[in-house]
Amino acid sequence: MVDIARSEFILGGQKSGKSRRAELIARQWLDATVAHRAVLIATGQAWDDEMRDRIARHQRDRAVRVPGMVTVEEPLALAEVLKRHSAPHTLVVVDCLTLWLTNLLMPAQGEPQDAEEPTRELCRAIEQAQGPVVLVGNEIGLGVIPMGREVRAFVDALGGLNQAVAGTCARVTLMAAGLPLNLKEPG
Repeated sequence: MVDIARSEFILGGQKSGKSRRAELIARQWLDATVAHRAVLIATGQAWDDEMRDRIARHQRDRAVRVPGMVTVEEPLALAEVLKRHSAPHTLVVVDCLTLWLTNLLMPAQGEPQDAEEPTRELCRAIEQAQGPVVLVGNEIGLGVIPMGREVRAFVDALGGLNQAVAGTCARVTLMAAGLPLNLKEPG
């Protein structure tokens, strides 16, 4: 049984168990009372066949693991959509911040955006949320220093986003091999 915090940021590497933990929290929230609702804000975009397949697989798996959770797709206006869906009896899951940042900084179409103001708006939306918020993001700064300027800039921007969201959230959990390590607890 996971104690549900006002806000939780779940970090980890690829396939570390981040989304599973968020789904477990959402399932427990929904199981607690029929008055509870859960909404997933999905930030990924299907720009190629592999990503389309990955998104479809996530949707199928999530429908089995958390059948009552509603999915809203939003690649850019994250703070606005979080505010719109936040309610006292609604848990909002955001999966994932890394793809959201990618959509801002490296859009497949259009011009890149600066992430500083959208990050501040997201942190304000988390602080003002009326119900619990669970955010999922990647920790990619533990590996080899990237060779390309653009990739280094992205790693730096993601590190800044992760620090801002971690500073805002009541709980921060690092996932490794499917196991949670609490980095910050409410208190």
